Amino acid sequence: MDNTYNTQNRKSDHIRINLDENVRSGVTNGFEKYFFVHNALPELDLEKIDTTLVFLGKPLRVPLLISSMTGGAVESGRINRNLAAAAQQTGIAMGLGSMRAALEDQELGQSFKVRQYAPDILLFANLGAIQLNYGYGVKECRMAVEQVNADALILHLNPLQEALQPEGQTHFAGILEKIEKVCRELEVPVVVKEVGWGISEAVARKLKNAGVAAVDVAGAGGTSWSQVEMYRSRNEADARISNHFINWGIPTAESIQMVRRSVEGLPIIASGGLTNGIDLAKSIALGAKLGGIAGRFLKAAVISEEAVVNLVQEISRELQIAMFAAGAGDLEALRNTPLSRDVRIHD
Repeated sequence: MDNTYNTQNRKSDHIRINLDENVRSGVTNGFEKYFFVHNALPELDLEKIDTTLVFLGKPLRVPLLISSMTGGAVESGRINRNLAAAAQQTGIAMGLGSMRAALEDQELGQSFKVRQYAPDILLFANLGAIQLNYGYGVKECRMAVEQVNADALILHLNPLQEALQPEGQTHFAGILEKIEKVCRELEVPVVVKEVGWGISEAVARKLKNAGVAAVDVAGAGGTSWSQVEMYRSRNEADARISNHFINWGIPTAESIQMVRRSVEGLPIIASGGLTNGIDLAKSIALGAKLGGIAGRFLKAAVISEEAVVNLVQEISRELQIAMFAAGAGDLEALRNTPLSRDVRIHD
């Protein structure tokens, strides 16, 4: 069985399992511990709340990213087209799924080519950082970016997932130096993200020193890829091992603060269990520039472009209302709005 066949079928497995099975982490995203102090006198007009920003040189209407999900399987093409067209219509950013399949097979690469549907959006190409230890280098990173006319490249870190995959690649020694080389030589910004277990202070400092343009914490609290791999396990022992990691990872709310404390000025993308505009607002108040959502967008994209647009509008409206009720007229004000921890008044 060749590598292309393996990659294509793995991507199909991932789509099916994420849609059909319960793959949520046993860890919460941590946002339930934090609360905005309600402002009963905001001195603001709701419809004038400003959610716009510029990120990596591109204007966004809302600080929202459709997180990297899929590509490299036949069914991925329609999903990505719906996501991209909706991102264009609503003015948000989009990350493509891991593009290894696109570099292995030109035909599979078509599922990633969405720029014609979204000429203006902030678009991220995506490769696994582990591939830098398995023959990939700056050349392949450049090819991924050019193939989809992306504005930036995401390199994702997934050591635990690779350790649990039947076909996992686990030679992670020496990757940091290679990430640094890509950051130095690639013509577009490089973002490094986890896939659902979070970024710690120590890792954030290393990535900052390597020259990354931003970090996506992708913390625990949303999709657990250990659970996804549990459903792909070849035997009961492997399934049990994967299931035992259901509670692994740094909750997203904590990971945001770890990165913010450890590396001043490094832009943070918050993903990992965000489901609505209130989560998005809390992410920004804790220190993120953007919030990323995957699972809800995948389910909407399977239905239609309109379903994705409706979901973006719902999340955007929730964000706007949360900002209004917290007394923050724009995102800079929101970033300077303190959150209270575990504050509940009981009779």
